[in-house]
Amino acid sequence: MSFSQTEEGGLSQAAPKDNTQDLFDSSTQAEATVKTPEDQVKVSPVVDEVSPSSTSSFEMLDMESVPAPYQEVQPHWFFCRRADDDTSWLPFSREDSDKLENACNTVGDEEEDVVVAVDGERYDVHVKERMRYAVYWEQAPTEVRRCTWFYKGDKDTKFMPYPEDFSKNLEDAYMIAVTLDEWKRKLDFPTGETVILHNPKLIMQYQPIGLQDEWVSSPSEQTRPRTVKRGVNNVFVEIPDGESEKVDHLVFMVHGIGPACDLRFRSIIQCVNDFRSASLSLLASHYKRAQQDGQVGRVEFLPVNWHSALHGDATGVDEDIQRITLPSISRLRHFTNDTLLDLFFYNSPTYCQTIVDTVASEINRLHALFQRRHPEFNGAVSVVGHSLGSLILFDLLTNQRNGSQVREGVPSGELCNVNCDTLEQTLNRLGLQQYLGTLQAENLDIESLALCQDSDLKDLGIPLGPRKKILNYVRRKWLPEVRQDCKTEALRQALGLQVPPQVASDNDGNQSSGATPQQSQFHRTQSVTSAVDYEYFDVGIGQVSINYPQLAFQPQTFFAFGSPIGMFLTVRGLKRIDPNYTFPTCKRFYNIYHPYDPVAYRIEPMIVSDVDVEPMLIPHHKGRKRMHLELKDSLTRMSMDLKNNVLGSLRTAWQSFARLPVAALPPVEEGESSIERNLQETQGVCEEAESSVSAEQTEQPEIKMGMLNEGRRIDYVLQEKPIESFNEYLFAIQSHLCYWESEDTALLLLKEIYDKLGVAFEQPQQ
Repeated sequence: MSFSQTEEGGLSQAAPKDNTQDLFDSSTQAEATVKTPEDQVKVSPVVDEVSPSSTSSFEMLDMESVPAPYQEVQPHWFFCRRADDDTSWLPFSREDSDKLENACNTVGDEEEDVVVAVDGERYDVHVKERMRYAVYWEQAPTEVRRCTWFYKGDKDTKFMPYPEDFSKNLEDAYMIAVTLDEWKRKLDFPTGETVILHNPKLIMQYQPIGLQDEWVSSPSEQTRPRTVKRGVNNVFVEIPDGESEKVDHLVFMVHGIGPACDLRFRSIIQCVNDFRSASLSLLASHYKRAQQDGQVGRVEFLPVNWHSALHGDATGVDEDIQRITLPSISRLRHFTNDTLLDLFFYNSPTYCQTIVDTVASEINRLHALFQRRHPEFNGAVSVVGHSLGSLILFDLLTNQRNGSQVREGVPSGELCNVNCDTLEQTLNRLGLQQYLGTLQAENLDIESLALCQDSDLKDLGIPLGPRKKILNYVRRKWLPEVRQDCKTEALRQALGLQVPPQVASDNDGNQSSGATPQQSQFHRTQSVTSAVDYEYFDVGIGQVSINYPQLAFQPQTFFAFGSPIGMFLTVRGLKRIDPNYTFPTCKRFYNIYHPYDPVAYRIEPMIVSDVDVEPMLIPHHKGRKRMHLELKDSLTRMSMDLKNNVLGSLRTAWQSFARLPVAALPPVEEGESSIERNLQETQGVCEEAESSVSAEQTEQPEIKMGMLNEGRRIDYVLQEKPIESFNEYLFAIQSHLCYWESEDTALLLLKEIYDKLGVAFEQPQQ
């Protein structure tokens, strides 16, 4: 086989010999035409000239060797992702691609479409339709493609897949070329594209241009070519690892203010996807042995979106705000209306009810849907809240009812049947049997007693304490509106707030809110014209008096990212949290924050206020402190060692001075006694200082942090990056949004989850 030198000094393959050409002509009649139902592709031999742009990437092949037999290309399935003006194709995992290929081979010409669950069953692919649909959240469907051939232009950074019909035409022409060992063939497509098969490793595509001069004949003079590759194994693409079908734990993640969750203005869905990817990577590195033994599957993270429901057409709040918004600095005002106003909406009774109902209903919906798609799941469930989302979850969890507190609901404004308890049984339960005759003399039963006011019982001569007990018990049991007030009042006591005077407690330990029926009636009448009634703000925890819905499960752990819970509790009037307080249905709570996060506040000082306790430092996921923090600690230890050495030298010097022979000492005079006393005092100060330093280094008493996290630490702080330590103000906003991509945060969650399951943590070797 001969080669000719091109003008640029590269190598170009000469025209094939005539006998090979005759063989090709006998099978294709001098021109091969690959036909499909949609178009026709014309296959013809090219001229001897080789384009200069293609010769630069020409690869020499051993043309004398026997050609390899044709092997069918192995397809791989991709899905399209469109963001703004950018379109990218991402591969499925090999496991998902194999499932799609098997379904494609079995579907045939059946009328019914086949649905295949992919990406951890978070998406469904309709094979015949070639579309991918999200399961748990609202998202536009994306195109799916069975890919075999790829191209990349000079300005492209990665290969893009051809459409399936285009790839089929290329594969048919490639099969003919390999079978007949016939190359340097040109494929002319009806759309104007031209593909030249120079050899198995050099295939180029030339795109047409709108206007061309008449003397332009060579494809290389029309446009710059594209590199064409066959099969996914010949292109540079990272195929993700498949996810385990076994789910060990389910986590719901609630976002904060605004529709965007990071500096790239990505949605909660995209940020949770990043957090999930980080957790999968950490499971493969830090629980490798447990994965190999089948002890560890994976943790599923699902996003909970409440912003769209608040700012949707159902509430109309955006239109109302837009009518009163000033026209100046429109971009800044739009940002404020879309993000910062969520804080004010949450403190409004009207919109707070919408937010809480949306979060609870969305969590319950996702939980039920997950159970249907994973019927074998028997793991626990946790919740994560970022920024305002953590406050929403905190208020929601503080108003949950455990099994002993659950009562059947009563329709609003209606009384329960009076045959549940008689008046005598009620008074006996409260220990107030002596007032039975007084109430019976007025023909009062349970139903009429629930309609009485405090002044009515006062007129009957019943003292303040007993009548508060009676009214509180009857309303809490029979009137659902008042039962909510009693619940928040009991929560106020549990959190440790001082109860206002003129409030009595019943035998059950619950406290009366002291709200009279006039106040309740005032709220009902005023709510028609006013959305805010400050009489209905609970003084203890500051929660708006709304109906908090119940979750369909009991969370195992509550994780708060960059949380303002501590600040909100303080502003609401809460000065401390009772160490014995715990969420009714959730036994664990972690407050995780970045040291430069301007929105984050601590929780532990509200529980243990008499001791200054540093937060727990979250270890780096590589098993060490960051370099600059290690250097800082080393300098601190050096300074402490230097201080100890100086104090030790002073003590040694004084002891040496005190041990001088008596004969060598001059006579002691009265004036020198004060000097000796001063030296002795100096020695005592040195010894005391040294002992205090050593005590600080050795004594670290264990501090109980109450029952909010089962007696364990609550506040956990991330390690700042070295570049962040140069200017903490510059990275303040980024610090509040860093949790979604923080491997240290993800590893802390995995440790908490799998420690509960008894799975050992494995630190990889660096």
